[in-house]
Amino acid sequence: MVSSFGRATKQAMRRRAREAALQVLFQLDVGRLGLDDALASVAAPDWLPEDWALVVTLSEGTQAHLVEIDAQIARVAEHWTIDRMAAVDRNILRMALFELQHTPTPVRVIINEAVELAKQYSTEDSGRFVNGLLGHLVRSGVLPLVGQAADV
Repeated sequence: MVSSFGRATKQAMRRRAREAALQVLFQLDVGRLGLDDALASVAAPDWLPEDWALVVTLSEGTQAHLVEIDAQIARVAEHWTIDRMAAVDRNILRMALFELQHTPTPVRVIINEAVELAKQYSTEDSGRFVNGLLGHLVRSGVLPLVGQAADV
């Protein structure tokens, strides 16, 4: 049985992994670093193997599926092109869409984490923007979710 402290610690480490993956994706997008260099920039000796694996999975997976993910965003982002979105928002959306479609993480967790990242690292309105776009994508049924119901 996992205590509430253990669960909170695991959640904090997974959030840290998502933050690191966001930094990697931002560097790939805006900083024009290569994947290996971007991952090296967030590597630290205190990463637990499962948390570092999440950083790598989210970074590599999002990058590998970028064209498909951007097309999905473009289909529902009324009046917004991918390039016109704030770089942080765009990369949060990309990472969340990859995680929704390629991991068993619950939909609500992914969306909540994406919204929190947007609130912390982007503009005042980014939390609502990210929440609205992800919610619309999930509810529309266009995303092939990994073994999970659209519970939003």
